[in-house]
Amino acid sequence: MLALVTGASSGIGEQYATELAKQGHHLIIVSNQEKEIHEVAERLANEYHVEVESLYMDLARNEAAEELLAHCKESGKKVEILVNNAGVFFFNDLTKTAMKRMELMLQLHVMTVAKMCKLFGDEMKENGGGYILNMSSLSAWTTFPGITVYEATKSFINSFSVSLAREYKKYNISVTSVCPGAVDTGLYGLSMPLRKLAVRLGVSIPPEKLVHKAIAKMFKKKKCYVPGLINRIFLPVVKHFPDWAISLIMKKIEKFQK
Repeated sequence: MLALVTGASSGIGEQYATELAKQGHHLIIVSNQEKEIHEVAERLANEYHVEVESLYMDLARNEAAEELLAHCKESGKKVEILVNNAGVFFFNDLTKTAMKRMELMLQLHVMTVAKMCKLFGDEMKENGGGYILNMSSLSAWTTFPGITVYEATKSFINSFSVSLAREYKKYNISVTSVCPGAVDTGLYGLSMPLRKLAVRLGVSIPPEKLVHKAIAKMFKKKKCYVPGLINRIFLPVVKHFPDWAISLIMKKIEKFQK
């Protein structure tokens, strides 16, 4: 099968590309990091003997999804697995956040994801089916200060994905929303000692472990996957946290940012 993975030059996206290559799937990998995405493609092709095409592209542009689909059509490639992983994260009050930074997150997490699902979903429908995996977050169910735009966009991704899964089921297209808590990457700006401590405590999950389970859930056509027992226990509890407790937690987290 041919898989398209966005944000595949590092972190979780690179792990998705690696796991899919390991399973024998051919790849189209996309990132706005030109040097890194070509290096990942070369490594995967040499290590797993699959075809890997790397594309340097800024996905936070309104026309990016259309350009990706046009490229696939022109090269005669039919995407059977779509992994919408590309994303950004920042921790800041909205009043202290530049408008361009907010717009980038909204475009990348909302418009690009929705358009990728629509455009490639139409192609999958014509070709008899496929798999779509969208990266949401445990924060989709929370309302924390400092990540207002992030959690709102991840809430959109989760709600959109679960609803779309029901629409696409009749076309043999599965849609899976993956909602991890903390993942051990550099995305959150934590120091390395704190990252290691979080993994040991089970608060954070290594990206390779997350990805292996997420892909398995995708192939089983699960609509929503929340990895980790702690996260599944935490989910119903956090909805009832009082405002003072949420503010205290976010202040503690802010101190640990680099």
